[in-house]
Amino acid sequence: MDSGAAANVPTSPWGKLKQPTEPICLADIMSEELAKDLQIKEEDRYIRNFVVKPEPAPIMECAPGCDSDHTIAQLLQAQFDKEYDSMLKKTEDKFNGSSKVCISYSNYRVIPENLIYDSDSGQEDIDDKHRDWDSFVSTEKAFKDIPKCGYKKQGEEMVTKHDMTMSGRRNACRVMEFPPEFQTGDGGGFDMQLSNKVFNSLKVHSRSEQSRRHRLHDKTEQATAEMSVDARTRLLLYRLVNQDVLDRVNGIISTGKEAVVLHADGGAGKDSMIPKECAVKIFKTTLNEFKTRDKYIQDDYRFKERFSKQNPRKIIHMWAEKEMHNLMRMHKYGILCPEVVILKKHILVMSFIGEGHKPAEKLKEAFLSPAELTEAYVKITAGMKSLYNDAQLVHADLSEYNILWHNKQCWFIDVSQSVDRNHPKALEFLYRDCVNISNFFKKKGASETKSAEELFTDITGLSVSEGDVGALGQVRDFERNEELLTHEQAEKYYPFEYCWEQSKNE
Repeated sequence: MDSGAAANVPTSPWGKLKQPTEPICLADIMSEELAKDLQIKEEDRYIRNFVVKPEPAPIMECAPGCDSDHTIAQLLQAQFDKEYDSMLKKTEDKFNGSSKVCISYSNYRVIPENLIYDSDSGQEDIDDKHRDWDSFVSTEKAFKDIPKCGYKKQGEEMVTKHDMTMSGRRNACRVMEFPPEFQTGDGGGFDMQLSNKVFNSLKVHSRSEQSRRHRLHDKTEQATAEMSVDARTRLLLYRLVNQDVLDRVNGIISTGKEAVVLHADGGAGKDSMIPKECAVKIFKTTLNEFKTRDKYIQDDYRFKERFSKQNPRKIIHMWAEKEMHNLMRMHKYGILCPEVVILKKHILVMSFIGEGHKPAEKLKEAFLSPAELTEAYVKITAGMKSLYNDAQLVHADLSEYNILWHNKQCWFIDVSQSVDRNHPKALEFLYRDCVNISNFFKKKGASETKSAEELFTDITGLSVSEGDVGALGQVRDFERNEELLTHEQAEKYYPFEYCWEQSKNE
């Protein structure tokens, strides 16, 4: 009966009753805890064998002044107080505006105004509107104090806007308004004063320098620079490189009054064979050197209809085109000269006379033996004959400076001024070339050197007497007679003697 009562435990309507716990043996508990402890130790030993212990990360040292949290908090609080007081000051200024009666917010400030902030920042100095940076600021303020009437009283004295001191300071302020290129120096560090005479002189000088600078800038943009490579010329050279006409432009070979010659490496050239080395002749786009040389082109029948002094760039382009046509005609008749590659406006690309980036020597600079000198004279005179009789051209500027000595051959260059044989002054130009060649070889002591008259006769077949004045006059007579024969305009005969006798009898 007791066992049945123990099995039927009564239930309580107010909550659950705790179930009676079964008794556990102490030996069982100790054995379980021992086994669990051994298992944990075994797992720890296993983990230590296979897991590498990471090295401790280095700890950065605290910066000086930041080793205490209290110090950091004080610095942050001081910065916050400054920002708050600054915002309060701006609110006060905005509220008061230009009113004569002002309301102060000083009681709301965290830090009183009589305390000075110890700050290394220069931002407050930049925002300070009441500071005079230099003497010019003080001068401007002084000028603003003068009323519209033009004067004010300072104690017992009357100061006008024409005061010497104030006028000098005002002139110094106006000097600072000159263009940036005008070097005025640091005049704000002292009380600088300039008289009206000095200021006017500086003003005139500044304007003249500015206008000169503008003229120089325009001249640089529109005309070729000192080395004939302006912006437009560089663009043309860049296009030649892109078109594989040139591989690259190396450097300057020679410079002259009319053009600059550059050395360049030839490109791949799909349409034509381009030499490995090229000479790029760039005609200067300033008209100064061509104003006195229009006689070479205006009477040439090939360009007579296109010649116009109104367009300087067209004249330069025509000059380059003229040299190209002359070179092509000379090359056609076997006269040694550079071979034309391409012409782009005022840029003429030719074959290079020389080897290994080294140009051939001019005849003036070449050291020739007596035999080579005689050989050069024979080849030059033969070239002049072929140029006049076969190519129907006259060099018009042939001298030792325009002849290259390369591989024991004489090459004619610079033929931009060469004229056709039918030019009105062709014989005069030819006689001048003969004088230049004859004088050079006579000075060098070449044997069998003919005089200028003999050389002229040998080339043209027209006999002239010796003597510069007489020979030149005869040459001009030949030109005049040839022109009359060409245009069929004979001189009208006027019977002067008969008319003179008749006038006396009357």
